[in-house]
Amino acid sequence: MPTPPGTRSASAGEPVTHLGGEERRRRLAVRHGLHPRHRHADPLASARTLAALHATDASTVYLTLAARVDGLSLDDVDEALYADRSLVRQLAMRRTLWVIPRDDLPAVRGSAAARVAGQEERRLAGDVERSGITRDGQAWLEEVAGRVREVLAGQDPLTSTELRDHVPELDARVSQGSGAWVSQAPAATRVLTWLGARGDVMRAQTPFTGRPRWTTPDRWLGTVPPPLRVDEGYAVLVRHYLRAFGPATEDDVVWWLGATKTAVRRALAELGAVQVRLDEGAGWVLPDDTEPTPDPGPWAALLPTLDPTMMGWKGRDFYLDPSIRPYVIDSAGNATTTAWWCGRVVGSWVQDDDATVLVLPRADLTSQALAALQEQAERLTAWLAGVVVPNVYAAKQAAGRELG
Repeated sequence: MPTPPGTRSASAGEPVTHLGGEERRRRLAVRHGLHPRHRHADPLASARTLAALHATDASTVYLTLAARVDGLSLDDVDEALYADRSLVRQLAMRRTLWVIPRDDLPAVRGSAAARVAGQEERRLAGDVERSGITRDGQAWLEEVAGRVREVLAGQDPLTSTELRDHVPELDARVSQGSGAWVSQAPAATRVLTWLGARGDVMRAQTPFTGRPRWTTPDRWLGTVPPPLRVDEGYAVLVRHYLRAFGPATEDDVVWWLGATKTAVRRALAELGAVQVRLDEGAGWVLPDDTEPTPDPGPWAALLPTLDPTMMGWKGRDFYLDPSIRPYVIDSAGNATTTAWWCGRVVGSWVQDDDATVLVLPRADLTSQALAALQEQAERLTAWLAGVVVPNVYAAKQAAGRELG
C-alpha cells in the first residue's frame, strides 16, 4: 500500500484498522442523513455534511435535501439559496455544477474551480479561432468577458438570452467536437460556463425546473474573499470529502475532485490522513475518524438523479451490486434515481403521469423492505405535490432496460 509522504500509516507490527463494507454502509446511513434518526437540521447543515450538493439539474438540489431534512419545504431551500444566500452555486469539481456553503467559495475557487476554468479557457479560445470568429481567441474571450461583467454589474440578474441582447458577441456560433461529432452553438453558454468557473459571474436565481439567471459575485454576495492558494484549497476540500465519504480510496478522492494524484497526495499529507484497510484495498480517513459506527438499524431512501451519495465514490461495489449497476448508472458514470435499503442500492424510482412515485425494485426484497420503500414513495409523492421531475432515464427505467 503506497503511502503519500507525511501521512500516517501502520508501522511494522502495528495492525492497520479494517473498515469494511458494513462499516462504510453504516457511515453512509448516519453521516448522509439517510437514516430517519440521523436527519440533517437544515439545507446548510446538509450541504456542509455532504461536502457539496450536485446541482447540474436544478431539481436535484431540492430532492437531495428533501431526502435528508425532515419537514423541508421548497421555500426553505429557496431561502438558503436566494434570501440569506448561505448556499451558492459554483462550477467546480469534474466540471460539475455544485451547491456549496458560501464560506467554502475561496477554497473551491482557488483549487477545483480554477482547474476547470483553465481547461475551459484553453478549449474555448481554440474553438473560437477554429470557428473563424477571430484569429486571437484569447483576446476575444477577455474582451467579451469584460463586457459581460460590465453589463451584469449594472443590472438585476439576467438569463443568457437577455444577456445576449446586451452583448451580441455571445450570439456567435462556436464549433466544438471533431469529425462526425462537430456541432455549433451560441457562444453564450460556454462563455458563461468559463466565467462561472473563474468566479467572474455566478448563478443567481434558478427555478426548480427553469433556466438560471446570472449576476456578478459582488452584487449577489457583497464582499467575496479572495481564492485560497491551490494547495490550501485542495486541503480544505479533501478534508470535507473524507469527513463525509471516508474511508475512501485514493482513486475515489481523485475522481470526486477531478484533480491529479499529485494534488490529492499533497492534501492527504497536509491533513495527516490515516491509512486503513478496506475490503477493496487501501483507504484513507481523517486522523480522528477510525472508530466504528454503531448499527443504526434498518432504513429506506429514494434518492434523485446525481445524488451526492450515489456520486461520492468511484468504487461503488460496497453499496451497488454489479448486476444492478447498468440499470442505475449510464456509460458516463452518471446515476439516475435510486432506491436504497439498509445501505445498498436495490432499484430505482420513476413518476407516473399523475406524478405518483413508483418504486422499481431490481433485487429480491423482504416484505419489510418493500413496505419501507413504499412508505418513502408516498412521502416523496406528497412532497412533490403534483410536480413531475424531468428525468431523461425514465423511459428506460420503466421498461427495465439498461441505461447504456
